[in-house]
Amino acid sequence: MKDGFTNMDRLAEVARKEGSLNVIALPRDWVNYGEIIDTFADRYGIKVNELEPDASSRREIEAAAQLKPDVFDLSLDVALANANKFAKYRIQGWQDLPDHIKDRTGAWYAGYGGYMSIGYDPRKVAAPTSFNDLLKPEYTVALAGDPRQTSAAFNGVMAASLLNGVPQAQRGVELFTKLRKAGRLTEPAKASVVVDWDYLNGERAAKAAAADADQPAWKVTIPKDGALGSYYVQAINKDAPHPAAARLWQEFLFSDEGQNLFLKGYARPARGEAMLMRGSLDAELAAKLPTAPGPPVLLTTPQTDAAKRYLRKAWGTTAG
Repeated sequence: MKDGFTNMDRLAEVARKEGSLNVIALPRDWVNYGEIIDTFADRYGIKVNELEPDASSRREIEAAAQLKPDVFDLSLDVALANANKFAKYRIQGWQDLPDHIKDRTGAWYAGYGGYMSIGYDPRKVAAPTSFNDLLKPEYTVALAGDPRQTSAAFNGVMAASLLNGVPQAQRGVELFTKLRKAGRLTEPAKASVVVDWDYLNGERAAKAAAADADQPAWKVTIPKDGALGSYYVQAINKDAPHPAAARLWQEFLFSDEGQNLFLKGYARPARGEAMLMRGSLDAELAAKLPTAPGPPVLLTTPQTDAAKRYLRKAWGTTAG
């Protein structure tokens, strides 16, 4: 173990003496972070200070100098752009993480991910099989925010843009422009369909089932023509005020227990494949995930940058 901590017991001992951990942008109802935070705090006797739970990834970085978070949970594009702000640290499960979702120096690494999905109310509409199905008049559709500002909404547009696995931002914008002109692009509370990450639509489905198990009010599907995936990555602030607690937090998140807690929140653990091979992935929880049609399409940095430039120019005059 690096950074002067000879083993986990020593790391935990120093972290307990620090006494606190500052996290940022972790809503308690996002991928089960409420239970994750509480479990960590109870396990180690460390107070977790939850800063700006609803902050965006960009806001996390902008606020770091003032708020002094110890750790970050970021979209991949923001992590790539700010890697020089992170302390390099390789967690014990480093070898279990696929190479394409970690920085080789240990500056950042994916903690969990998901597919862009279509959540729908089966009492009102039939299950859509593709994003183009949403153009049918029976569907009232919502994105999870403004795609120029919100990662989930941006990726929703990009999932709809895929043609044979290739993103075409204009194609996605055109689909939502047609929905807006037809008066069927609305907010999530009024929609029969919500385009969002499968873990968030999965949470909606679980709440609906808890309210009425006999007649579920929400189901989730991942269209074969739009299997877009993405990861959220973890990183340690280079200027972390509680450096041992920050490293202990990472070790906890990437332990089998931590990864299964993400799975309980309908997210797909970054170490999931290795855990499945070892038999440590919670099979009951995994069975609750929406069925994936195959490996996800992951946007490259150039693709993401080009698409964001296009949306900044086109969204407000067309679909916005």
